[in-house]
Amino acid sequence: MTMVKNVTVIPATVDMHTRIPKGHKAKRRVAGYARVSTDSEEQQTSYTAQVEYYTRFIQDNPNWLFVGLYTDEGISAISTKNRDGFNRMVADAMAGKIDLIVTKSVSRFARNTVDSLSTVRKLKDMGTEVYFEKEGIYTFDSKGELLITIMSSLAQEESRSISENVTWGHRKRFADGKVSMTYSHFLGYQKGADGLPEIVPEEAEVVRLIYRSFMEGKSAGCIAKLLTSQGIPTPGGKQNWQTTTIKSILTNEKYKGAALLQKRFTVDFLTKKQKRNEGEVPQYYVENSHPAIIPPEEWALVQAEMKYRRENGTYFFRDSCYSGKLVCGSCGYLFSPKIWHSTSKYRREIWRCNAKYERKTYCKTPHLYEKDIHATFLSAFSKLMANRDSLLEDCRMMYEVLGDCSKLDVQLRAMEEEALVVAGLIENCVNENATQALDQQAYLERYEGFVARYEALQGQRERLERQREERVSKGALISVFMFEVAELDALPMQFDEKLWTAVVERVTIHEDERLVFTFRNGAEVTELL
Repeated sequence: MTMVKNVTVIPATVDMHTRIPKGHKAKRRVAGYARVSTDSEEQQTSYTAQVEYYTRFIQDNPNWLFVGLYTDEGISAISTKNRDGFNRMVADAMAGKIDLIVTKSVSRFARNTVDSLSTVRKLKDMGTEVYFEKEGIYTFDSKGELLITIMSSLAQEESRSISENVTWGHRKRFADGKVSMTYSHFLGYQKGADGLPEIVPEEAEVVRLIYRSFMEGKSAGCIAKLLTSQGIPTPGGKQNWQTTTIKSILTNEKYKGAALLQKRFTVDFLTKKQKRNEGEVPQYYVENSHPAIIPPEEWALVQAEMKYRRENGTYFFRDSCYSGKLVCGSCGYLFSPKIWHSTSKYRREIWRCNAKYERKTYCKTPHLYEKDIHATFLSAFSKLMANRDSLLEDCRMMYEVLGDCSKLDVQLRAMEEEALVVAGLIENCVNENATQALDQQAYLERYEGFVARYEALQGQRERLERQREERVSKGALISVFMFEVAELDALPMQFDEKLWTAVVERVTIHEDERLVFTFRNGAEVTELL
């Protein structure tokens, strides 16, 4: 005999979302959220309108209790990370202070699908509902999450489109040679009446001091300490200068009146993460884009000096124009400064081989006083200048040869074109393997062959680029050398640090007290102590 089942329905007594007892007539605690993404006048009007509208909208509902309006001004909705008002509202909701959030639309809430859904679900778990007025979506509704997903995806794609349009606009300006600077953190320039950079005289003097100090032998760290001690504010208005700030000023091409545009680019429009441009997107180099603070030939000399110090960094012992230029003819080590009788009236500073007593057989090269360096340099330079016209003509020929990079440029373009072809073959190979059943051994051999070819091309391209960079660097040094020589109306009677740095490559000191001066143009002159 079949037994008859008796089912008794026990009705729900608590709302599944809010956990409030059924039939409870308490007013819902309601908050509003308003946001605009820019500080423009038009957006300010929209912001004010949103604040007024939602304050009145909530207060006019007899079943709602207005608990406050949360706002974000001039903040993008792409990420919730930096939206203080939004994050404060969510925190209050999680603390049980809000039952319902009213906002204009899904795009006002978030243009990132992941952020939107995760926030809505988190609020839902805590019993807080969100109402998107424009779309008419209540998140406690059974179809709410599906609709939010669709609308958030549409909003995210709108953000992508806006981001791409903005990027295109920036690149169009770059291609047109239009230069922009972050003037508030850029020393020496301000935005002029015509919208172009103009020089700020007082700040430009600080920039010139930095370049001059560097060419006098001071390191970036020493210059930073000097500026800090003099109470000169940094580009950002701070008191303490950092070594990195000095290096940035010394390497920024804008100080010579040129501009390399798109040094960095945005990788992801959602996170706004940026990275250094290493060839992923085009760059634009604009010459004579604005007035120069530092003459181009002086800027080029600073870059060459920085490269030289980088390559010989471990051998620079102090801030001096002689540092890194005096070489021991016996062991190849650089000379460094030493103090004799440091605590007596006979205190003297000398320069000697830094490895003089570090080997079993001591170097017999003599030590030098500054007066020795000065006297021998002036004598060697006067010999070099004996036939100045011929010297300058030789330099011009060298400069033309070094400056002609046309063959290297042709080779580089050919390498880049071939690399693009090989990259396409790699992509086709991978796609073919993903869509067809191939012999994996044969596929791997073909794939690895393409990859090896691509890597070889990249290696060749890097070598050619280094060759080109070296030629350009040498050309710049020759250019500075010519400039200094051509500017001299008469032979110098006193030692000049700037002239020394510009024309001397190195001085090799030998045991027999010979000093061989190697100048930037490759010429050698021998002097005796």
